[in-house]
Amino acid sequence: MKVILLNDVKSLGKKGDLKEVSDGYARNFLFPKKLAVEATPGNLKKLEAERAHQALRQARDESSARELAKKLDGLSLTFVTKVGEGGKLFGSITSKDIVDRIQQETKIELDKKQLNLPETIKTMGEHEVTVTLYRGVTATVKIRVTAEG
Repeated sequence: MKVILLNDVKSLGKKGDLKEVSDGYARNFLFPKKLAVEATPGNLKKLEAERAHQALRQARDESSARELAKKLDGLSLTFVTKVGEGGKLFGSITSKDIVDRIQQETKIELDKKQLNLPETIKTMGEHEVTVTLYRGVTATVKIRVTAEG
């Protein structure tokens, strides 16, 4: 029997896959747990419409991410902090600090998980931080840390 998976099923496939399974497996396991539906012409049509809608949504999300990347690329942020001996900062500049500053200056809301900052910034100077906006869409933000006074 051909079925369309409604959820990911371990050792069978991912959501939206069309699979051939035994009648008993479909009737006794997949259908009662609402993991799959029978692959009727109507259900196949729904699946294709959903895939088309999802592809359209992904294209829209990617284009908006590219526009956002154009705005963020080359953005330079300056942080003025207290500095000790050897150019080391008292405290550090975290991804949350950077996201907050980006929101203040550009009104663009980001999640701190989108920043590729392996560890906090603890030294003076210029640092580059990449922002992942979508699969394959990134922007680079320059962070300049200067001494107070």
